[in-house]
Amino acid sequence: MDLFKSSNPAFSEKIFSKAGAYTSEETMTVQGTMNKALLMLLLVVLGAAFTWKGFFDSMPLDATEKVALPTSVMIWMLVGGIGGFITSLVVIFSPKSSPIAAPIYAVLEGLFLGGISAFFALQYTGNIIIQAVGLTFITFFLMLTAYRSGWIKVTEKFRTIILVATGAIALMYFLSFILGLFGVHMGFIHSNGLIGIGISVVIIAIAALNLLLDFDFIDRATHHGAPKYMEWFGAFGLMVTLIWLYIEFLRLLSKLYSRD
Repeated sequence: MDLFKSSNPAFSEKIFSKAGAYTSEETMTVQGTMNKALLMLLLVVLGAAFTWKGFFDSMPLDATEKVALPTSVMIWMLVGGIGGFITSLVVIFSPKSSPIAAPIYAVLEGLFLGGISAFFALQYTGNIIIQAVGLTFITFFLMLTAYRSGWIKVTEKFRTIILVATGAIALMYFLSFILGLFGVHMGFIHSNGLIGIGISVVIIAIAALNLLLDFDFIDRATHHGAPKYMEWFGAFGLMVTLIWLYIEFLRLLSKLYSRD
């Protein structure tokens, strides 16, 4: 059923086919999904605040740019990163678990993002975190406006292009990780040169376009009469894209700052 096709792995056709049509009064709504997305965002912020505070509370007063992540913060980041990944798989393969698993995912990802954000804030001058957050939300609202106004039409061809592009990015990151284990580094991906910056811009553009597919998917699922618990699932999918977008903005800004 092409109705539920999306490049976001959380919004796959198979997942919603399992949910099936639902005709009772308790059905998914756009407003309900957005409300749950806001709640998940709050949980991400709370989780991030915990590791952020732990990071800077552990810093000596004369800390320099080269100070490493405190061990305690690293542990929480690992818990958040690995736990968030496992929880995301639970949500994807068992959508009915999303009312419980999706909020847990948000807290865990917050733990990871708080440590990463604190590390970037220490390494680079300027308000890099505020800028990354601001750019993420500006992009979100621009994409929402573009979708609601019909400036960009989400067609089947559009979905396919974004799906292929997203898969290519995932493959590139996976290969970079695997090769890194053997001491082979794809430096052009992480460099602060024009090629590295250009790659980051392209990845950010693809991540932003994923938001359009997410909006379209939530609309279609709502009109199809998806079960009420799918609001949590829809909010989870949006959060996956927003977190990806935020991390990519951090990466781009760090490349730009390191050129100074």
